[in-house]
Amino acid sequence: MRYRSTSMFFAALLTASSVVWAAPLLAQRPPAGGGFRGGTTIQPGEACPAGTTEIRPLTCMAPANEPPSILDYRPQSTLVVPKHTVPSAKYPVIDFHGHPGGNLGSVENIERMGRQLDSLNVRLMIAAENMSGERIARVMQVVNSSPTMKDRVRVLAGINFQNVGPGWAERAVAQLEADVAAGAVGVGEISKGFGLSIRKPDGTRLRIDDPELDPIWEACARLNIPVFIHTADPSEFWQPLDNTNERWLELSLFPNRSYAGEGNPTFEQLVEERDNLFRKHRNTTFVTAHLGWHAHDLGRLAKLFDEAPNVLAEVGAVLYDIGRQPRAARDFFVKYQDRILFGKDSYQPVEYPYYWRVFETNDDYFDYYRDYHAFWKLYGIDLPDDVLKKVYYGNALRILPRVSKAGFPNE
Repeated sequence: MRYRSTSMFFAALLTASSVVWAAPLLAQRPPAGGGFRGGTTIQPGEACPAGTTEIRPLTCMAPANEPPSILDYRPQSTLVVPKHTVPSAKYPVIDFHGHPGGNLGSVENIERMGRQLDSLNVRLMIAAENMSGERIARVMQVVNSSPTMKDRVRVLAGINFQNVGPGWAERAVAQLEADVAAGAVGVGEISKGFGLSIRKPDGTRLRIDDPELDPIWEACARLNIPVFIHTADPSEFWQPLDNTNERWLELSLFPNRSYAGEGNPTFEQLVEERDNLFRKHRNTTFVTAHLGWHAHDLGRLAKLFDEAPNVLAEVGAVLYDIGRQPRAARDFFVKYQDRILFGKDSYQPVEYPYYWRVFETNDDYFDYYRDYHAFWKLYGIDLPDDVLKKVYYGNALRILPRVSKAGFPNE
């Protein structure tokens, strides 16, 4: 066959080659009804039948052996990579989200906790336990009675949201002023029950952005104290408990954490009310707990930060999301380095070093400390020193004017 041009010759050659190469691929497609060692064929967009997994495109198969349960399957990684344990933080740390509990009950207990904090390089514990009245007085007496811990623990004041109505605001503001005079350096941790379950005297749900609460937020601005607020829970807690839910194991272990049933406000309702509160009271400094439960969607948290410059966030109990997206998380922490605080939440000393390792190294593929939170591995995000200093202590000192800067670097 003659070709009128060189381009026509190569076009014909490519067409013939495509047929030759495509033939083996077509031959490998699974026949109807399955064809790979008894596999089952599915259609594009379909999921494999229960008890099977995809072993070739559009072909599913069941394992020959009985599979282990999600509780028992603990594969050991064969990856050989550098490992850097970080038992102590590189710079002194303020734990903004502390729950020391019984460690504040006596001088002996608080000093034992102090030795644990020393080993971790946690310089200051902020007890975010909604203390008020006599409880603040008792705790501050213990703190001030310890020569080694009198500058190492500070407390946040609680707000009683029961019986919101006529006269409530005046009483709440007066109590807050008394608690600040007794030693409180901020408000919080306002619990997730605020918005979820707290009711007004008429039985209606107390919304987070209820205007009857405005005087308390205005008082916080006047007193120059931050408000630490925990709104909602992970969004997966509102999703059906099925095989696609990342938090299946946690919700199965703790069924009361599920809000998927009727009668609960949705995750989006709660977040909208929270953000309305933040935007309305721009002179008040707010700290949203757990990165606002947006650690899995940092773009959404970035949007909140951009819209509400009075809002910061702390990292307690969401390390599993930070450490599985090391590039995106590092970029986010660098961009919003003035808006992020360190916080741990549950006081378990052995768990702090996981945070140091994520923040200070570029290690690959290492364990998280609670399997039921996350079945995946973590990666280090290797934050620059100037960012580490802000996250560890600088940002907290900026918003806590009643906290001494002694013991922290001056730069």
